[in-house]
Amino acid sequence: MFGTIMYAPGDVRYEELPEPTILKPTDAIIKLSATCVCGSDLWPYRGANEITAPMHMGHEYCGVVVDVGSEVKTVKPGQFVVGSFVLSDNTCPHCAHGFHSSCEQREFMTGAQAQFARVPLADGTLVATDEHPADDLIPSLLAVSDALGTGWYAADAARVQAGSTVVVVGDGAVGLMGVLAAKQMGAGRIIAMSRHKSRQDLALEYGATDIVAERGEDGIAKIKQMTNRVGADSVLECVGTQQSMNQALQVARPGSMIGYVGVPHGVTFDGQNLFFTQVGMLGGPAPVRRFLPHLMDLVLTRKINPGKVFDLQIPLADVAEGYKAMDERRAIKTLLRV
Repeated sequence: MFGTIMYAPGDVRYEELPEPTILKPTDAIIKLSATCVCGSDLWPYRGANEITAPMHMGHEYCGVVVDVGSEVKTVKPGQFVVGSFVLSDNTCPHCAHGFHSSCEQREFMTGAQAQFARVPLADGTLVATDEHPADDLIPSLLAVSDALGTGWYAADAARVQAGSTVVVVGDGAVGLMGVLAAKQMGAGRIIAMSRHKSRQDLALEYGATDIVAERGEDGIAKIKQMTNRVGADSVLECVGTQQSMNQALQVARPGSMIGYVGVPHGVTFDGQNLFFTQVGMLGGPAPVRRFLPHLMDLVLTRKINPGKVFDLQIPLADVAEGYKAMDERRAIKTLLRV
């Protein structure tokens, strides 16, 4: 088979690799229908994360089961499945409380930018559809695996309520999915912070009521002005930089919640400032498995279309161009057809 290896910053290759096999009785092997490039993949691509050995890339996936281990009971060969980027057993105490991304057996999916992939902890990670979905639904089901699941968690963690005012910091795929999630949860006002026309347009399509193009102190001042100096009831931090976290803290009203899902890079907090801000925070790697059945149902019944976030669709063989396009911000998110 062929798959994706990152050797160094900017060095992504499509290479022939051994086909995955069942290593543990809890494994499944799937044939990918589609995969994609994640914003977090750009951290090592840009040199922000150290690469100490060749990396098998890809953690967002959907496809058809071709083989299962002897202990796998909930999925079987021939079924179409979607899984989370965090692998979980769905039985431990943390999973029982809905935090599958802190599972006692937690692993992180790798190697999904390929034709086939091994999925450990298959019973707790994969959710099957009743029948094979229509081809035009594949992008949206793929989005559920990470981008939508993570944006949804940001909104859930920020306790978005019907009629509330929400600010979304970040206009990448996860931020745009956060807009969609806030709309589905009934937010009355959704302010998307974005400087890029194509992303602004998609944010508006997904339910944003306002766009703020300013950043930093100017962005904070603009949102304070728009909310009569009160701030937002919920803030979704979907970037992971010091500037984005500062913005989130400064535009949140006292007593509000910040849902932070951007992987932090260089983020620090001033304890005294945080103390007097009086803002709650919840975030981390999204427990996508908690939301998978509901989000898949929304997609399969065509109530939402998160697949529109993939504004570049190319063959898996052209994966290097997919990374380059996202790095250069020519694409929001690249879908790789297998």
